[in-house]
Amino acid sequence: MQKVFRSIPLFVAGIFLLLAANACIGQTYDVASNSKPVTHETWDALLKKHVSAKGGVDYQGFILDSVKLNSYLKLLSDNHPNAKNWSRNEQLAYWINAYNAYTVKLVTKHYPVKSIKDIKKGIPFVNTVWDIKFIKIEGATYDLNNIEHSIIRPKFQDPRIHFAVNCASGSCPSLLNEAFTAKRLDEQLDKVARSFLADKSKNKIASASKAELSKIFSWYKGDFTGKGKTLVDFINKYAPLKLDAKAEISYLDYDWNLNEEKKK
Repeated sequence: MQKVFRSIPLFVAGIFLLLAANACIGQTYDVASNSKPVTHETWDALLKKHVSAKGGVDYQGFILDSVKLNSYLKLLSDNHPNAKNWSRNEQLAYWINAYNAYTVKLVTKHYPVKSIKDIKKGIPFVNTVWDIKFIKIEGATYDLNNIEHSIIRPKFQDPRIHFAVNCASGSCPSLLNEAFTAKRLDEQLDKVARSFLADKSKNKIASASKAELSKIFSWYKGDFTGKGKTLVDFINKYAPLKLDAKAEISYLDYDWNLNEEKKK
């Protein structure tokens, strides 16, 4: 998840990002795998131990638990989801957990950093931190953009995933302190959607007629609309305060500082 950098005109940047995103989504990642669904118990235990209820991440704690984290990543690496043996929910839970676990791994590898964007700067979808190809799963090599924009978004087409994948930044939806599982996936996706819209540091719905929303709703507006539905329709499904159909909507600046749990 990333935004267009500010050093080029907005119109040009928008066209570039759209073309790049479409090119990324157009790729396919078909892996001849016969794997069976995996358990996410190790990742669940790590999240419960090192992520606060509000989503603050103890990256130093993850570093100390690197053996367990690496063990979980090895499990993911050895078992690529496939349609033969995996249900839709098993596949989606896998990819969300993989995105989040590999993001944590990337940050811990370069820790300390002020922002995940400091790991590698560059052109969106070309050579930023999200384009580092370090994820190897049964012979396939991915970057974080591949997982989010070439697999999760186009294959599963569920806008709630934007509140489940975590980009290690302050304005991102909080990292859930439990692993996503096939059995509870719908419940968990509803939970993170409601939590994100209720978080006043990330979405400010002052009244039914006015709201300042996360830029996620601007960058990925097409994911939240369609089939005759508007952005307000989506917001009203999960927000604690309902918006009028013609509510005035603006977007908050995005905080890219690391989502690290502050030590007392």
